[in-house]
Amino acid sequence: MSNNDILRSLRYTFDFGDDKMIKLFGLGGKSVTRAEVSDWLKRDEDPDFKGIYDKDLAYFLNGLIIDRRGKKDDTLPIAEKTLTNNMILRKLKIALELKDEDILEMLHQLDINISKHELSAFFRKPTQSQYRLCKDQILRNFLRGIQLKFRSE
Repeated sequence: MSNNDILRSLRYTFDFGDDKMIKLFGLGGKSVTRAEVSDWLKRDEDPDFKGIYDKDLAYFLNGLIIDRRGKKDDTLPIAEKTLTNNMILRKLKIALELKDEDILEMLHQLDINISKHELSAFFRKPTQSQYRLCKDQILRNFLRGIQLKFRSE
């Protein structure tokens, strides 16, 4: 899954306008312009499309956490230079204050059945032997589950 897909999905799910998107990046510690946000949200085939780097998406996700949960110790979290699906899953879990059972239920509604142990393996440190890489399919379905839960129609 591309970073742009994740950004578009979150914007759609929470119905964020451009001003809100700019504010979230700002809360995460990055100043962006409306034009940058617009180019990141365009479809891949659009000539003005620009890919969003991992670090920029990390700023956005950190801003989402701060917006929904508040600052921790009045310090800005450091935006990671490289993001994995596992890190994105963790940041969204924190921002949305989800418990493991909530995530499992969202995935179950989409006919994705994983055990609590499999889910916890995604949140372990990469150096641990039980660590498992979160594949695009899990992250994509998790984002769809977030849409079902949080998108008001």
